[in-house]
Amino acid sequence: MTKKVYIIHENNEWTVHLTRRLEELNIPYEAWHLDEGIVNLSEQPPEGVFYNRMSASSHTRNHRFAPELAGAVIDWLEFHGRKVLNGSNALRLEVSKVKQYTQLEKYGVLVPKTVAAVGKEQIIEAAKALNTFPFITKHNRAGKGLGVQLFYSLEALQEHLDKPTFEESVDGITLVQQYVKSPDASITRVEFVGGEYVYSVRVDTSEGFELCPADACQIGDLFCPVGEEPKDNMKFRIIDNPHTELIDKYKKFLRGNEIDVAGIEFIVDEHGTVYTYDVNTNTNYNSDAEELEQKFAMLELAKLLGKELEKLK
Repeated sequence: MTKKVYIIHENNEWTVHLTRRLEELNIPYEAWHLDEGIVNLSEQPPEGVFYNRMSASSHTRNHRFAPELAGAVIDWLEFHGRKVLNGSNALRLEVSKVKQYTQLEKYGVLVPKTVAAVGKEQIIEAAKALNTFPFITKHNRAGKGLGVQLFYSLEALQEHLDKPTFEESVDGITLVQQYVKSPDASITRVEFVGGEYVYSVRVDTSEGFELCPADACQIGDLFCPVGEEPKDNMKFRIIDNPHTELIDKYKKFLRGNEIDVAGIEFIVDEHGTVYTYDVNTNTNYNSDAEELEQKFAMLELAKLLGKELEKLK
């Protein structure tokens, strides 16, 4: 049987960009869409290279238990010694910002002051413990800016919690976090493939918190103008990263957590302090920004998977 690259995922719209690159390079592959399924522990997995791109936001696409199923599949693969890029450690970080922050701090990376809470009363207590105004709330298992709300007082938070529209994180853990304001309403996302730096992209956040750079996440011209619109209006733009000191720290963090592919996001406040606040192990790329600079992270990823497959042969 021909050895293949196997893609573990739950969103075809995000995965098609990778499969196109694999086809361009004539690399055999098979996509495992794990919204539901079984794991027969008495069977051997197929030979090949496995790449996990399970998303923390899967529940927003009605794939509530996809990360749990992916975790079972990856445990099975790793038990049998299969090569898994972004394996079980990466998945644990993908679905928990608490895990992300503790590991980032372990490698000397500054993160925003954060308190985790379960329960509405405890969220209020977490805000009191944070004792920083303004502050934001966010979901521990998130993606796409889920649950991000800005508050200037405890009273405003209580009012929000009392509304029937209040939505808990899918894992029940709400984070209350120091609000970091960017003077130019931007964040920077740093992309790594194979643990190596690929590029940094500046993201305009003036329209809100949904920062997914994938084409499937865009909302018309607002996210990525085309046609007659000027290129300067692009929401995503590849830039030279002035904070080069972070790249080595990020590399050590990725190696220490056995993460092969990731996008790591940071924000700079008005005093020039850099806070890292999110790690995306299911990373996506913006096609217009890449075309402009002729840098293609998904192509680099496909090449990496091809090299890993060649090692098995």
